[in-house]
Amino acid sequence: MAAPEPWPTLSTSRLTLRPLRSDDAPALSRLVDDPGVASMTTSIPHPFPEGAAEAFIDRMGRAEPDREGVFALETASDGFIGVLGFHPDDRGVVEIGYWLGRPFWGQGYMTEAVDAALGWAGAGWGRRYLLAGHFADNPASGQVLVKAGFLYTGDIIPRFSMARGEEAPTRMMVWLA
Repeated sequence: MAAPEPWPTLSTSRLTLRPLRSDDAPALSRLVDDPGVASMTTSIPHPFPEGAAEAFIDRMGRAEPDREGVFALETASDGFIGVLGFHPDDRGVVEIGYWLGRPFWGQGYMTEAVDAALGWAGAGWGRRYLLAGHFADNPASGQVLVKAGFLYTGDIIPRFSMARGEEAPTRMMVWLA
């Protein structure tokens, strides 16, 4: 079997989606160490521990690109602004997840990034089905997914948020290529 291709770099009109680099760690730590950002994710603790950004970048650098990977999101003027990733669950079903630093909310960046990433996931990565979920108290994330073509499954499940320290109702969605 041939070695998997490395994670690609994608471009949109305003963004570059690229593999994470070690020099992203300071900006990643600064932007994600915000309770408003971390509390809308399942796996990001708040406060964000020292060294956690480097550990995450290292782990993603060792991920099998045919199963999992992340994109650093950057703009020409601001540099690193967030992360978008694809991660398999315990059953091997791949779920999309993402976050943006607070200064970049409400500008359409994540809608643009998700659209580009899904185009690649279907055409370049060969995915035909992806899962997503957003906390019920984060309708903006749901709107990003709806605009990208995700459909609500009707399932609302409790998912633990490390930053919240408790479960939050999560609205589940699917994308079919």
